[in-house]
Amino acid sequence: MNVSTNILYITLIVALGGMLFGYDTAVISGANEALKHYFSLTPAELGFTVSSTIIGCVLGAIIAGKISDKIGRKKALLIASVLFFLAAIGTAIPESITIFIIFRIIGGVGVGIASIVSPMYIAEIAPSNKRGALVSCNQFCVILGMLVVYFVNYYIALLGSELWLNSIGWRYMFASMAIPAGVFFTLMFFVPDSPRWLLMNGRVAEAKKIVSGINKTEASFQQEWVAIEKSLKRPVTTSKSTEQTSFSRLMKHKYLLFCGILLACLQQATGINVFLYYAPTILKELSDKGMNTALLLTIAIGAVNLIFTIVAIVKIDKWGRKPLMISGAFVMGISMFAIGIAAYTNNIGLYMFIFIITYIAAFAISLGPVTWVLISEIFPGYIRSQALSLCVFLLWVSNFIISQTFPMMNDSDSWLYKEFNGAFPFWLYGVMCFITIFVVYKMIPETKGKSLEELETIVTFRH
Repeated sequence: MNVSTNILYITLIVALGGMLFGYDTAVISGANEALKHYFSLTPAELGFTVSSTIIGCVLGAIIAGKISDKIGRKKALLIASVLFFLAAIGTAIPESITIFIIFRIIGGVGVGIASIVSPMYIAEIAPSNKRGALVSCNQFCVILGMLVVYFVNYYIALLGSELWLNSIGWRYMFASMAIPAGVFFTLMFFVPDSPRWLLMNGRVAEAKKIVSGINKTEASFQQEWVAIEKSLKRPVTTSKSTEQTSFSRLMKHKYLLFCGILLACLQQATGINVFLYYAPTILKELSDKGMNTALLLTIAIGAVNLIFTIVAIVKIDKWGRKPLMISGAFVMGISMFAIGIAAYTNNIGLYMFIFIITYIAAFAISLGPVTWVLISEIFPGYIRSQALSLCVFLLWVSNFIISQTFPMMNDSDSWLYKEFNGAFPFWLYGVMCFITIFVVYKMIPETKGKSLEELETIVTFRH
């Protein structure tokens, strides 16, 4: 089958993996109430049902590197697309919550693979002078996938009554993912594999053909080819095992590893996925017009998320990482405390919705995209892949904990809810926002405008 070497075409296809990442993680937001009624779930069971996909994400993140090194980036993404398709069908048909959760975990494995392999593929195939913008397409598509599924959930909800949605309609929401998964699977056959992976596996002629197709002039081809060959040079290993060598290298940079882990965990501990996963449930409590209105308001949240993510992508190299992170976390913290006060005083409605929107905008321009940029920049090149894998692994673990505990803290029968009238989780996330400000201000270097080689000399003095 003929493949294209048009870099924008390739990037858009591969970024569909990011879109399915966002689609799969957010599709459940429109079905929380329906699942709760259909399967008679307790708050703890609902929390596990929602967060079960993160178990798969953790597993997928663990195996993604080994799979993509063994069979190639392209085939790894094909596997992810199949997992997305199986999850779509499997979550649409079960009569048992156990079967539903199993297929949510299967979809989560696809998310875990796509979350690592999609941006890695784009980075490896993109010309050096276009890499930043092209890799950013993946983050954009993650948010786009969330927005698309918010629209899909809303229009499915319009097809019938709330009783219909709780009994049958939720199945259409999950089944809808089969369409983009099938498109992604088909289009992946029309893109080449990563030239870096091909070169690593001795397939030099194929790698050169792809790089030559992407770089139209002889000069740009030679420049890119030399850069690829240089990037693949590895330090000579000692007699120690690979595992021991990798571990010892990581431990030489304990401080940087600690910073990266803090950033990854705090991105989740500030509460973003409470709104991405539970937005319709929260917003239904703000409105007396039912689930359809809540789903419509969720679309507004997704649109704001997308718009301010674009702003961050455009401005991050001009405004800098630290100013965006600090100012964004400050606005997020204030918004969370305001949401908590609104809940505590039972002053819900437009007032609370405004602060939810403000929080989402602040996250989208700061912790959302900038955390990923920072954890990819602060590590020396020879430990970057191992350090990133650990940070992403713990990011998913943090995501699981937040997703699992929110419905338990927000349960109207719990002592925590009765004591604080539902305000406690929002105040807790607000505290985490201000901890983020302290961590970024005191511990994280500014990386704007510096090459990765320059950053190695700047950040290593801290370990």
